[in-house]
Amino acid sequence: SQAGGHWAESGGERSIFGLNTTQLIDAVDYLKKEGMLDCLQMVHYHLGSQISNIRAIRTAVNEACRVYAGLVKEGAAMKYLDLGGGLAVDYDGSQSNFLSSRNYSLNEYCTDIIEAVMTTLDEQNIDHPIIITETGRALVAYYSILLFNVLDKTVFEPEPLPAELPKDCHPQLVNMMESLNGLSIRNIQETLNDTIFYRDEVRQLFNHGKITLRERSLAENIFWTTLNRIRQCAKQLKNGPAEISEIERLLSDIYYCNFSLFQSLPDSWAIDQLFPVMPIHRLNEKPTRNAILADITCDCDGKIDSFVDRFGAKRFLPLHELKESEEYYLGVFLVGAYQETLGDLHNLLGDTNVVTVSLHQDGKFDFSGELEGDTVADILSYVEYDPKRLLMKFRKTAENAVKDGLISPLERKAVMKVYEEGMRGYTYFER
Repeated sequence: SQAGGHWAESGGERSIFGLNTTQLIDAVDYLKKEGMLDCLQMVHYHLGSQISNIRAIRTAVNEACRVYAGLVKEGAAMKYLDLGGGLAVDYDGSQSNFLSSRNYSLNEYCTDIIEAVMTTLDEQNIDHPIIITETGRALVAYYSILLFNVLDKTVFEPEPLPAELPKDCHPQLVNMMESLNGLSIRNIQETLNDTIFYRDEVRQLFNHGKITLRERSLAENIFWTTLNRIRQCAKQLKNGPAEISEIERLLSDIYYCNFSLFQSLPDSWAIDQLFPVMPIHRLNEKPTRNAILADITCDCDGKIDSFVDRFGAKRFLPLHELKESEEYYLGVFLVGAYQETLGDLHNLLGDTNVVTVSLHQDGKFDFSGELEGDTVADILSYVEYDPKRLLMKFRKTAENAVKDGLISPLERKAVMKVYEEGMRGYTYFER
């Protein structure tokens, strides 16, 4: 059997795991020949990970039971049926067969397995096996949370437009302004089409040297102003243009967050895994911004732009306005399965600080363990640089700078202090 999803090739004819039926019969014949068939006691298979559809699980169990029964009839002393992994985690809460969800409960999973085993084996008068499962993801996903602070943001809000366009500006800018001024509830789609067309024309004109940099800047400002007003107008419609959702994405902020996607959430990048993300404070305030999240790597893939939604996924996350005097913290949940072990040193951003929290039945908790993340010196040593030698070379460079009169002895002392503290410091932003 072969289930759908990212790990479909764990099963099926081209799977790199296990035996096909021909190889299985060859193994049985070999054991018979050697007088060791009584040593064959278990059927073990893996359907894959994160199996979202219960029917795929039940079909695989039924097939495994047929194999189990066949081995019993061949004379094997069968006792165990190992179903491997596959029990999914409902990351998005939709309780559907979406890749990041599951359309069954834990109770239904257990019930369907037992029922499938009983039905298949009882009709052949074969004793029930000891059932083993290896549901690692479903056991550990809930026990880790990634927390990080937001460092800064980029917003796509236009500057105030001039009362009048310059008299000598290009006609396409006039067209854009006329589209903006003529916007109404009745012509939202037409205005959207026109303003995108004119914006693209202006870019081409700029690339051919037909308009100035200042004119292009003004055109971009008119464009963003128009999109903002279209979004406001569309809120008055029961059924607005389909492109409105794309406008929401284009106008969403970028929140720059103090983490590495490749170190802490590699599945988000590699297989588009959805994880629940939300603020961990200010929960009594209504979010007023829509944003995507960017990490601090210099990689354009270092972002989260798909978020949990009851009806699939959405392209932005409702967040609060940042306050200058207050840190803003976000949490990514259900990250206990695979993320820490799969993470890598992309851009030399290392392991994060870890705190282990033990929660008691009375609601109290203890910090039962703390582990500091990698320092800059740690990371340099991982990539074959000796921090001590680097420090010696830098000290010599600083001493030569003093000899050459480029810096003073006090400046040398200050520079060395900063360098040494940097080596001992965290690979993520500290403030």
